[in-house]
Amino acid sequence: MVPMTLVICDNLRINPIPFLMVEILMSNIGGTATLIGDPPNILIGSAAGLSFMDFVVNLAPVIVVIFIVLIPLIKLLYKNKIVAKKEDMESIMKLNEIESIQDLVLLKKSLFVLLVVILGFFLHGALHMEAATIAIFGAGLLLLLDRKNPEKALHEVEWITIFFFIGLFVLIGGLEHVGVIGWAAEKLVEVTGGSMKLTALVILWGGAIFSAFVDNIPFVATMIPLVHEMGVEAGGIFPDLEPIWWSLALGACLGGNGTLVGASANLVVAGMAEKSGYKISFVDYMKVGLGIMFITVAISHVYILIRFL
Repeated sequence: MVPMTLVICDNLRINPIPFLMVEILMSNIGGTATLIGDPPNILIGSAAGLSFMDFVVNLAPVIVVIFIVLIPLIKLLYKNKIVAKKEDMESIMKLNEIESIQDLVLLKKSLFVLLVVILGFFLHGALHMEAATIAIFGAGLLLLLDRKNPEKALHEVEWITIFFFIGLFVLIGGLEHVGVIGWAAEKLVEVTGGSMKLTALVILWGGAIFSAFVDNIPFVATMIPLVHEMGVEAGGIFPDLEPIWWSLALGACLGGNGTLVGASANLVVAGMAEKSGYKISFVDYMKVGLGIMFITVAISHVYILIRFL
């Protein structure tokens, strides 16, 4: 989305920052609604055995409400910065998008595989397959269909990020083995008095605030074994952990909007914008993102109380 936004805004001769900000915010909010929309949800879904449709049924309703509330607020916030001249708008309509397609055959193959993978995500619960299995199947299928230069595709994989997660999970496994995670779970239950309602809300708000400043992926990776420790099968007191899982997902994903380092989408967009000469500073982002974060988490707070507690 970002390269297209930059091209369109350059042709319209307007500042792309408001559009990039909205893309970041809505990416994190929309991603909250599904299993594959945001990395924290993939981690939670895999750990808790929750399917793609579980996320859609339980989280999509509140995301729709958040969209309805935010769209007029964002329009009000940026109304003076998203005005273009008529002649510039007409020049945009004369652009031929077909000329931008460099390999039409590969595009068709990619769209086919994308549809297969999305269908697989919807059905992975019924198929008894992990979402990760569906995703890697799609990657392998496209490599087979293309058969031109698989080495180039493998070089473009974010290996640094993958090995970051490997190291992170090793550390968390170590903490779990020596009992630190279990101790933290016991302390959290003590603080909340063993109340499911209070525990879910503490995780929602605590998750949002921590995720804003720590990055939501390592935060969720750390929280997953802690939540498991609260379940009766692990010696905890809660027979049903689903409200806590949904609180963790909402807090982490929506909290990622709080600051520029809260989620991967924020940093990716900021980096691409800076390469094109548009800088999104930490403070400027936080002036908008932090307020949006508190509004969306407050809506989620009410939703969790009504729907799950």
